[in-house]
Amino acid sequence: MKTTLLVLSASSILALSACTNMSDAQQRTLSGAAIGTAAGVGIGALTGGGLLWGAAGGAAVGAVGGYVYDQYEKDQKKNSPKSNSTKSTVK
Repeated sequence: MKTTLLVLSASSILALSACTNMSDAQQRTLSGAAIGTAAGVGIGALTGGGLLWGAAGGAAVGAVGGYVYDQYEKDQKKNSPKSNSTKSTVK
């Protein structure tokens, strides 16, 4: 039990420290993969399917979803309407 706790603690610390200098695209892709993995494992557990297949499939779908969301956000920033704050309203 102590060995398992030590391994889980060490791996979570290493995983979190690896995320410090990531771009927005990398962070969103990784977040999507993590959420997808959790969802895949949960669905696999509820349906009685394989947990590893659920985790792998969820990670793949989540990573693609995170990347697509990042591209959408970049497109929204690029095409945002410009402000007309230089026009004077005083006559």
